[in-house]
Amino acid sequence: MARDTLTGSRIRERRIALGLRQAALAQAVGISASYLNLIEHNRRRIGGKLLVAIAQRLGVEPALLSEGAGAALIASLREAASDLPQAGAELDRIDEFAGRFPGWAQLLAQSRTRIAALERSVDALTDRLTHDPHLAASLHEMLSTVTAIRSSASILAEPGEVDPEWQARFHRNIYEDSARLADTSRALVAYLEADETTETATGTPQEELDALQDRIGHRVAELEDGAAPVEVAARLGAALTPLAQQMLRAWLDRYAADAAALPAAALRRAVAAQGLDPGRLSQALGCDPAQVMRRLAALPDADVPQAVGLAICDASGALTFRKPLPEFPMPRFGAACPLWPLYQALSRPHVILAQALSAAGRQGGPFRAYAVALPCGLPETGCEPRYQAHMLVTGPADTGALPVAELGVSCRICPRRDCPARREPTILAGTA
Repeated sequence: MARDTLTGSRIRERRIALGLRQAALAQAVGISASYLNLIEHNRRRIGGKLLVAIAQRLGVEPALLSEGAGAALIASLREAASDLPQAGAELDRIDEFAGRFPGWAQLLAQSRTRIAALERSVDALTDRLTHDPHLAASLHEMLSTVTAIRSSASILAEPGEVDPEWQARFHRNIYEDSARLADTSRALVAYLEADETTETATGTPQEELDALQDRIGHRVAELEDGAAPVEVAARLGAALTPLAQQMLRAWLDRYAADAAALPAAALRRAVAAQGLDPGRLSQALGCDPAQVMRRLAALPDADVPQAVGLAICDASGALTFRKPLPEFPMPRFGAACPLWPLYQALSRPHVILAQALSAAGRQGGPFRAYAVALPCGLPETGCEPRYQAHMLVTGPADTGALPVAELGVSCRICPRRDCPARREPTILAGTA
């Protein structure tokens, strides 16, 4: 059916949607109800002033009644039908469907576009996991090394004596292969879980924001000088997706508010006098400790006595901000170690926790960690507060009299044995 012959059907659908009686519409435009009935059943052509009058009474553009859906929408519907030919969509009536139900047609076309985008993301992730050359090479190296160690060990375990010279050679081979296996394992774990700055087209908005923050060093010099966040967001977020741009704007707004309340010069003077303890700095500067932690993480490395890392999580435990240290990484995917003081602070709001810690299975440290959980925003009558926890990590640092706790990055790559907080097995087989 030609699209221009469906004008009457579109008029009828629009009239019914508005709850308007046929006689009332006919009277409003100066024609008889019987003539309007013929028009609505596509038995009379319509155009000119009458079409304009009907469109005006129905509150739509005349072109929407006479032309119906656009060519792009029709093409999208045809593509959706071609994706599932077994569904038996009536292609010969696609113009009628789009013209009579443009909203549903648009919904169907947009759903098809979204499904296609999600399928591309899944395909890209699957391809990366399957064909990642670094991952494949690391796994091959590990398997080869394990095979060599097992071969040497099986010879030594066989009955009978082994010549001392050969025994020493096998022992040396096992030692060297074990060292190589340890290096390969650490490199693979670092690749999978440690800090990454490469953006991917399949990343979530949070990952996009994390990559941008890593790239700029978690510091925005323009906001330190009083620039407007909206201008900075337009420059930094040009290549981000719309959702990531919204998250970027929220982060920049808070950054600007923190910079205005606690200028970098004042913070540097306080750090020189008080050190990096956010509790003492909060008392000296008159700011809440969470704001002090965020400002410390934004200072250049040259302005702080030790390296500074920062993790922020919401009440669910999901990391919403991560500035890792080289020897204290923070996971990009999945949850972090449940023993972090970051999570302990959620059960003790408004209390600044201090803890000395080291990263299990990693060199470097020990570190000092300070954590506090404070409510987001101002309190409202009858509403429970929403808490957000901050954890500042400094080091390597002198831990003083504090006992050093060995914590992991996440359960999947933690080598600790008999950890009471473990929630899932480690991929480091035989260590947990």
